[in-house]
Amino acid sequence: MPAAPAAPDGPPPQTRRAPAHTPGPRVPEAPDPDTETDPDAPALELLVHGVGGATPEEMLGDPRTTRVTGDATAAVFRRTEDVDAEDRPGDHRNKPIPEAYVWSNLTSGNGIRALWLLLLPFMVVNLAHWMRPTAGGSARTVRFYGVLVRLVALTLTLLLVAAACEVALDLTAWQCAGSASCAGEKSWLGFLSTAHGGWWSQPGRRIALAALVPAALTGLLWYLSHRTWSAYESQQPLPGAEEDAAGPALGRPGFWYGRRLVARLRAAHTAAGFLVVAAALTAATARHDRAADSTVLDVCGWALQGALLAGAAVVVWVVCRRGRTESRFDTVLDRALVGLLPAGALVGLVLAVLYAGWSRPAWSSVGRLDGGARSFGLLTLAQLLLVLALAVTAVLLDRRAPVARTAMRGLGGPAVAMLACALGGVMTGGVAQRVADWLDGSGTPGMATGPDAPLAGPPVLLTWQASVIPPLLLVLLALALYYGVRTWRLRAALRPVVEAGHPTERPDAVRTGRIALARAAAELTDHAPRMLAALSGATLVLGGIALTGAVLYDEVPGRAAEGTPSPVEAVAHTAQSLGSWLIGFGFLLLVTWGRRAYRDPKARRTIGILWDVGTFWPRAAHPFAPPCYAERAVPDLTWRMATWTERTRGRLVISGHSQGSVLAAAAVWQLPRRTRRRVALLTYGAPLERLYGRWFPAYFGPACLRHLHDEVDCWRNLWRHTDPIGGPVRVVPDEGRHPVDHDALLDPLAYGRTRTHPLPAPILGHSDYQADPVFAAERDALLDRLPETNLPRQNTPHG
Repeated sequence: MPAAPAAPDGPPPQTRRAPAHTPGPRVPEAPDPDTETDPDAPALELLVHGVGGATPEEMLGDPRTTRVTGDATAAVFRRTEDVDAEDRPGDHRNKPIPEAYVWSNLTSGNGIRALWLLLLPFMVVNLAHWMRPTAGGSARTVRFYGVLVRLVALTLTLLLVAAACEVALDLTAWQCAGSASCAGEKSWLGFLSTAHGGWWSQPGRRIALAALVPAALTGLLWYLSHRTWSAYESQQPLPGAEEDAAGPALGRPGFWYGRRLVARLRAAHTAAGFLVVAAALTAATARHDRAADSTVLDVCGWALQGALLAGAAVVVWVVCRRGRTESRFDTVLDRALVGLLPAGALVGLVLAVLYAGWSRPAWSSVGRLDGGARSFGLLTLAQLLLVLALAVTAVLLDRRAPVARTAMRGLGGPAVAMLACALGGVMTGGVAQRVADWLDGSGTPGMATGPDAPLAGPPVLLTWQASVIPPLLLVLLALALYYGVRTWRLRAALRPVVEAGHPTERPDAVRTGRIALARAAAELTDHAPRMLAALSGATLVLGGIALTGAVLYDEVPGRAAEGTPSPVEAVAHTAQSLGSWLIGFGFLLLVTWGRRAYRDPKARRTIGILWDVGTFWPRAAHPFAPPCYAERAVPDLTWRMATWTERTRGRLVISGHSQGSVLAAAAVWQLPRRTRRRVALLTYGAPLERLYGRWFPAYFGPACLRHLHDEVDCWRNLWRHTDPIGGPVRVVPDEGRHPVDHDALLDPLAYGRTRTHPLPAPILGHSDYQADPVFAAERDALLDRLPETNLPRQNTPHG
């Protein structure tokens, strides 16, 4: 069923709602004393800011504010003069008590969070889990979709640890330390050099020592995941919330408490990381032992590889076995599995270190370390196949229960998963290429073929992946040019529309052009699905080309053995060189940006905006993703609303801007029904339908937003045509009920100079909704309507 457009304004807010007409007798509910509102009690306006954060002074319009509850991470503030406002109800008889919930430190607080940029692929793949289409009754297909996303997430962990092994074991300990010319220029590698002839000079011992680096990285990821869970996501939800089997998932008691799944996935991914390091050591060592005819060591190698395969099978089983439990507040942990699985993998790593460190005087390091090229090739192939399977599953789900305006017809999740894999590949290739260039000095790793070439370089697949970066950038450039021209043409088409909206004003070409451009640019948001489809499709095709090239041509693209290179070889060589430079530059830019954000609070706030959008959702696919701030913010808001209304028996309006509107809606869903009847919802600049409803249809689709309106009749949404983020929620009410969407607000407030606006009024776009007089009027109207919800209600179903 297609989504209906925004409904026009309905009856005045003060008009009492007439009961909807439905056939058959209706039995009215008995009055509930718990939901009766004290007419003399104060009213409260709970403000929730959006992305980028805000200070309590800015939100409350007063330099003197006091924290009334919360801590340094997230807290509720009031004006200092309003701290005891409940004891002085006469001072706020005609206006609500304003208080601000400030949650910006959850995403952009201390400097160490800038390092979360390195976890960007994990955050992106976690979004793919929540982008699935609506279920449509096919529970088995929904579970399979979740399994596929978790497997894609597992490959990203394997890719990260494999990249660390490539840098530490292959490039550094195997290739550079095994080359006299390379190790001779690095004093810190002297004790590992073959020219030194010391105890550590044997290849097995060198790579065994270097294995500490990827093992430490895996341990660090485990520690960060465990620590951030304790600091951010281990908040107890409000007890007493009723489970509605037919209601949306965000209203279920266990939605914002995924401790069991995160612990299971953390154990599995940690074990997988240790097993990758152990496999890198064992594969190279066992290959040498088979060629050296060492029976005892050969048997040990086969036994260890068999044990590692068994451990890998257990890891995959744990990842696939169980998904999220949302229907109840689940505090049970699989303690045996959570503890034994990483410990067992760590024991396997220790045995692999001892096995590789056994004395083998005849072993010498030549070329690349065995197993690296195959590992990256298999990981890339697995990612491509998993993304394709995910796309097929998403199409099946969308066809069974199609939802109008769903982004990419349900293929948003697979597209985002593909981009996560591409980001992982870029970061992997960037690290390997830059380290290889640094170790090789003035040479180009893998390009020299003579005996004096110090390094063979990273696996060829990483070089082929670098070669597809320039074509991908050309796709991005083409998209930018197309939508730039389209926006400019739309600006010209909107000029008469803007002027028609101000018939009494004298036309001003410059002013009209600016307003039309703001409206045209705001509409780019609605074309994001097409942009993502083009980008992810190009990434999938180019990734397949890179994998095919690495398999068919096991050499660096563009390297001619003899004579003058052909035109195709010249183009390939240029693409490889440019891609290698770009991929390294991109990684350095990422590190530099993170370092700047560590020192500069303003830059840290900019990075925090990325996490405001990307880490709203719980960690359902990847346990090493940045923590979910909503698992702290939603319980905070729910507890505050429930305890204040219970204590004062007053009316409350929760007022959310931008991402704050999403938090507000999620918090209202979690309220007990008796509390929800005392609460009004005011959203403005809200991406509830425009972004979340389209990209996350199973959680913010039309049915979910309609359910929210059925539960919260006092809901009003404000939006502007110039807002690139917020928009109408497109909920059509039943006959006689108040509409949710207000008509589009004027922006700017005045076209030209007026008595009220003697200076040019700014084009506000997504900001400063409270500057519009409509804001205060709609807020007060919502508070005036709240007592109606405490009258006897009819059991009128809403379809």
